[in-house]
Amino acid sequence: MKKTVFVTAIGSFSAAAVIGRYKEEGYRVLGCDIYPAEWIVASGEVDCFYRAPMATDKPAYHEFLRKVCEENQVDFVVPLTDVEVDALQEWRQEAEKLGVTLCISGRDTIGLCRDKGSLEHFLAPLKVCRTIPGESLLTVMEREADSSYELLQYPLIIKPRAGRSSQGLMRIKDSYQMRFAAEWCRDRAADFLVQPEISGIVITVDVVRDPKTETVVSLPRREYLRTPNGAGTSVYVFEDKRLQDQCSDIARALQICGCVNFEFVEKAEGQWYFLECNPRFSGGVAFSCMAGYDMPGNHLRCFTGQEIEPLGKISGQYLVKRYQEHRMETRGTRT
Repeated sequence: MKKTVFVTAIGSFSAAAVIGRYKEEGYRVLGCDIYPAEWIVASGEVDCFYRAPMATDKPAYHEFLRKVCEENQVDFVVPLTDVEVDALQEWRQEAEKLGVTLCISGRDTIGLCRDKGSLEHFLAPLKVCRTIPGESLLTVMEREADSSYELLQYPLIIKPRAGRSSQGLMRIKDSYQMRFAAEWCRDRAADFLVQPEISGIVITVDVVRDPKTETVVSLPRREYLRTPNGAGTSVYVFEDKRLQDQCSDIARALQICGCVNFEFVEKAEGQWYFLECNPRFSGGVAFSCMAGYDMPGNHLRCFTGQEIEPLGKISGQYLVKRYQEHRMETRGTRT
């Protein structure tokens, strides 16, 4: 009997690569999204599509998960967005009762990854990578208000501690902008971080760690063109042993399970500053698949007890995402 994988948020950039690999490997694949099937190309690529409630409405989302998993005897749930990873954190006990494996890292790992301030404080003493020091906006406001922020070194970045996809990020170039930002964030200043802005090229690294063998495979890419939400559309995939070794050290320190993505800023060649870990597939995971490594398939291996595959020889290559129109057929959506 085929095992069933339930992939969420299939309107995401990573959906086609993930669904395609699981279908090729013989899984029955279900999918869901908050939008109707007629709006989502990938709805026609899964065995059954469901329209989901917003994951931020956790009671409704958890009940939706329970219903779909019970009706379809789901074996694995693979979330594609941060908000769904967050919602699944609180559904672990129910998933275990249903015999469903959540294909995400452990609770403590995800909690650390979702708090950018705590993550930097965790990694900095380990000296496994260059980190960008940050402090609470509230602390900066209390210390610098008397000087009207004139003594700060600009440019700065202000971003939510638990932000995702560059949402809420502000680039601050002078004291005037700092005063405006501080006033705008005043009631929730403790939820924001202030960091020096490091200029350079963003490097995204798809990373998969097998917790059973401690094997880590990583594949970096420079992202030359990106969407406003931070998804690369024109990239250069390459190998660099020093960077990949750093990623292995970070993945082991964080106790990553399966595939996640790290982001760095490359200030100069070979000089990388760690930005964040997104505890799910990157939007550009298909680039890694095209370059020669099956990230989605090896992600699932980490939850089925199989060892992940080694990384073969990867040649440096430019890859570009192409958008294409698609005519949708009207069909029913299951809810």
